[in-house]
Amino acid sequence: MMSAGSCIVKVGIFFFFFAVVPVTALQLSSTNSANTEGNSDEDDVRCLENGRFYRDPDRPTHRIWTEQECSKYFLCLEGEVFEFRCSTGLLFDVTRQICDFKPNVDNCDATAEPQIPQPLLEKAKCEKENYLGCADGTCLPSTYFCDGSIDCQDGSDEINCEIKKDKYAATTCNTTTCKLPNCFCSTDGTGIPGRLMPSEIPQMILLTFDDAINFENWDLYSRVLFDEDLQNPNGCPIPATFFISHQYNNYHQTQKLWNYGHEIGIHSITHRGPENWWSDNATIEDWFDEMIGEANILHSYSKIRMGEIRGVRVPFLRIGWNRQFLMMKEFGFIYDSSIIAPITDPPYWPYTLDHKIPHNCTEETQKCPSRSYPGLWEMVLNQLSVSKDVICSTVDACPRELSGDNMYEILVRNFKRHYLTNRAPYGLHLHSSWLKNQDYLGALQKFLDNMMQYPDVWFVTNWQAIEWMKRPTRLGDLSSFEAWNCNRHFQASEIACDKPNVCKLYSRVFQEQRLLHTCAECPEKYPWIRNEFGIE
Repeated sequence: MMSAGSCIVKVGIFFFFFAVVPVTALQLSSTNSANTEGNSDEDDVRCLENGRFYRDPDRPTHRIWTEQECSKYFLCLEGEVFEFRCSTGLLFDVTRQICDFKPNVDNCDATAEPQIPQPLLEKAKCEKENYLGCADGTCLPSTYFCDGSIDCQDGSDEINCEIKKDKYAATTCNTTTCKLPNCFCSTDGTGIPGRLMPSEIPQMILLTFDDAINFENWDLYSRVLFDEDLQNPNGCPIPATFFISHQYNNYHQTQKLWNYGHEIGIHSITHRGPENWWSDNATIEDWFDEMIGEANILHSYSKIRMGEIRGVRVPFLRIGWNRQFLMMKEFGFIYDSSIIAPITDPPYWPYTLDHKIPHNCTEETQKCPSRSYPGLWEMVLNQLSVSKDVICSTVDACPRELSGDNMYEILVRNFKRHYLTNRAPYGLHLHSSWLKNQDYLGALQKFLDNMMQYPDVWFVTNWQAIEWMKRPTRLGDLSSFEAWNCNRHFQASEIACDKPNVCKLYSRVFQEQRLLHTCAECPEKYPWIRNEFGIE
């Protein structure tokens, strides 16, 4: 959803749903204009200037629940009112400030966002210890406040939750009580687990990819990039971590990559837009539907063990504040890998969320958790340094005008920033589309080949890195480190078939046939959010 400060920017449509589309060809239009749809014969819409979208306060009562009226919304800036309209078939949800499908919008009668009252907290004088008061005086456990899930009927338990305002926010690192294997932190976030010296530990490299696996990247993943000559010091092929989004994903090929020894994580079912929906609008229920739903799909159609679906990466890296991490804790995910850390030298090590994160949330687009989530790991994204003034949050976020030689130099220089200091895991995070540039593919391949010359460099999955951090192991003992070996044992049903089913399934959401490649039996319908098993 657009903010008031960016409202004159054209808004694109992600797929075809949940987009917010202003009238008159995606441009803002003032209701003072004679050509403004729906208002040419009416009085001007009153200004409600609070930086938020609202409905016409004077709309006729008999039209409140009509699609024409409920799809319109307005924004007042400096006394001038601008009109917007949702895409065909969508209505405007004034509470969530987004356009959504009709069944999901039940507030067409509301003019503006409801004003949530301030909670009483200690002023409620609750009888039970560690209880706080909602705005209406209802007493609830203090852990219910700012946990990302609305528990007070008036919603007052989920306001004033910014880290600086939250009285019950996670505390700073306490190395006396935070002990491995279940908790890890350091004063500034750069400390080495086990207090080992850099020369005693391996330099881990984390190679991760986002989005669907399919015909566009299968040759890259199965043959080109992971050459059989690329091996770790113990002789095992180098692995990567793939964060899967559902649409267009080939679950037969995904199963093969899992069989090869790669890690499969979650990137959501819909990968829906707008981007800030994930950080601003997604409810705890949405997070469950998107992430656990995709875990169910991977288990059903790629036969990946639920116990091996361990990690999450959020679409667009739009952290979902406490709501996301409450979902992860409840489901049993082991780690998130979405938080971008400010660039620092030496770089940050991953950490558990028992305590406050050891760095600032780098961008306004990220809403980092404020509460404690004991035992949940954050595989933090250390940014790449390109020049004095340019940094990249991920490999494929670097400026596109860079040459292949430039990219190789950047990969090597940032590797040394890790290797020659505290040896924090070096993450190379990207989408396969970036490697369609043959110069960039060549740069990455040259870098991978170069790393094979280092006897203390290991390519590991995110989960393998966490296992090492839980039990810091010196270089001389890594040959027997069980989590890093490549002895995989599968049941017959877990091994990818030679010839998968190509299921032609109707999607009610997309109003067309979709293909699902899987070794499992074909479902009745195309799996999607809130129907991940494809039941009729």
